[in-house]
Amino acid sequence: MQRKIGAWLLAAGLLSSVQAFAFEPNKPECIAPAKPGGGFDLTCRIVSNGFADAGLMPTPMAVTFMPGGVGAVAYNHINANRRDDGNALVAFSSGSLLNIAQGKFGQELDENDARWVGAAGVDYGAVIVKADAPWNSLGELVEDIKKDPSKFVLGAGGGVGSQDWMKAAILMKASGVDPKQMRYVAYEGGGEAIAALLGGHITVYPGDVGEMKGQLEAGTMKMLAVMSPDRLLGEFSLVPTALEQGFDAEWAILRGFYLGPDVSDEAYNYWAEQFKKAYEDEKFMQVVDDKGLLPFKMAGAEFDAYVKQRVDYMRNLAKEAGLIQ
Repeated sequence: MQRKIGAWLLAAGLLSSVQAFAFEPNKPECIAPAKPGGGFDLTCRIVSNGFADAGLMPTPMAVTFMPGGVGAVAYNHINANRRDDGNALVAFSSGSLLNIAQGKFGQELDENDARWVGAAGVDYGAVIVKADAPWNSLGELVEDIKKDPSKFVLGAGGGVGSQDWMKAAILMKASGVDPKQMRYVAYEGGGEAIAALLGGHITVYPGDVGEMKGQLEAGTMKMLAVMSPDRLLGEFSLVPTALEQGFDAEWAILRGFYLGPDVSDEAYNYWAEQFKKAYEDEKFMQVVDDKGLLPFKMAGAEFDAYVKQRVDYMRNLAKEAGLIQ
């Protein structure tokens, strides 16, 4: 009798273990909340191509485009129609998180209306000036800005309240200058902002490290600081961080994925484990590098908590800048 009970318990335990990991997507999909060719498309290609190259996706992953509001349309769609769909990963960026922090995804939706599952990679902000500018360090630039902030025009590819604007505001705040005194010009994208910098229409470009790949070799611009917690590797290894120059100016441009708020633990854990496996696979990490991102290896509960902390940080920044009450 005891043997039968023991065998039954063992079988039940094995069945429970199998059921805990029984989820596998039958129609895996990555939703890119923009038109083809942009950053969200790039983010989805990292997971669709990268998982395939790493042998982590037995079924081909479709990419669906759902443009609108830097992710707002997709966020509302998932919450209204696909809250428990374990097949659908949705791409997001730091710009998406900033809009959530400012209530731009809808007053009834916040960072708790998704299960943040894994990162694709990260880029960082950078303080960029013309190659012939008189400053060779962030400290020298800041010293001049503090004398008369009105003489310095900062510009980037995003309007007031965007993450490009926020990078500029963080730089001002770290310099002891009220961000409200900042002269800021918004452009349609990074390309226009770079042209404005080279044309002398703006003084400082708070851009992204990734878009500077190969650009510094041309000798037309120089990077005074990267807004990363530590020095970067590769071609940017000689550029000091703002932090090591004494300025608390850090901005991570995160790209990652979320699932609907009611997705099962089985589905959530499945995707989290796939990301953790991918981070250890050279083929996946090569795709990340090819797409111009730096590694950011975080998935599952740790990632969910990190994203929510970042949104709270952005919300406080927005309040300090007078963007929200």
